[in-house]
Amino acid sequence: MIWKAVCHYSTGVSHQKQDLPCQDYGEYRLLGEVVIGAVADGAGSTKYSHLGSRIAVKEILGYLEKFEQEFSCCSLQSIAESAHKKFAEGTQQIISVLSNEAIKNNCSINEFACTMIAFIATSEWIAAMQIGDGFLVVRLDDEPSYQLLFHPDKGEFVNETSFITSKNVLAAMQVKAIAGTQKFICASTDGLENVCINLRNWLPFAPFFQPLETYLEQTNNPEEDKQYLIQFLESERLKFRTDDDKTLLLCLSQFS
Repeated sequence: MIWKAVCHYSTGVSHQKQDLPCQDYGEYRLLGEVVIGAVADGAGSTKYSHLGSRIAVKEILGYLEKFEQEFSCCSLQSIAESAHKKFAEGTQQIISVLSNEAIKNNCSINEFACTMIAFIATSEWIAAMQIGDGFLVVRLDDEPSYQLLFHPDKGEFVNETSFITSKNVLAAMQVKAIAGTQKFICASTDGLENVCINLRNWLPFAPFFQPLETYLEQTNNPEEDKQYLIQFLESERLKFRTDDDKTLLLCLSQFS
């Protein structure tokens, strides 16, 4: 069993008008029968959030990659028990790196604020974490429907959420491990939430995800055949529905 994956992030119309950089970032790593991935969304009101999101993703992937062998040899029960600890340690490592960046730039660590979603998956299970909003949707091989792993953290007030730089970040961090043959994974920042997630019942909108899964099924090398995903994220139709930065990280398992 092998994984195919692709990721693209696109600057939102609102940021283009203000001449701001894309504050989203996403990346993945294919490690044989294991895939790890992460997406992050920088807080729009902070100076270095575009750097914060990039640092957060790269640090958590580097951390998870160190424990890939340890995770892949565990039972689901062991994974569930250790996932929270591993993600917490990875988050603390990110905070340490961001603190050093804040010192270098003579500013508060809050200037690097970002949300984050990260996961490690095999054909038999997925362990994931979420800080803040955005979404992680999966489909098991023997299930026709898509499922949302976490409810996005929308905070107490409108346009409020938790960030990796928040004081209560570990308490706000959501962690989950589920068993089953993982077929399709989609991680995204909050720019697409209103387009593909019914926020009243937290159900993914299948017609949004099905074409993305089909696209991965039909391409042998998603990174080289990335134009479909780029055109989708930068389409006028999507820009009309959301003016925020947008990220899609897609993974598909298949038997070699």
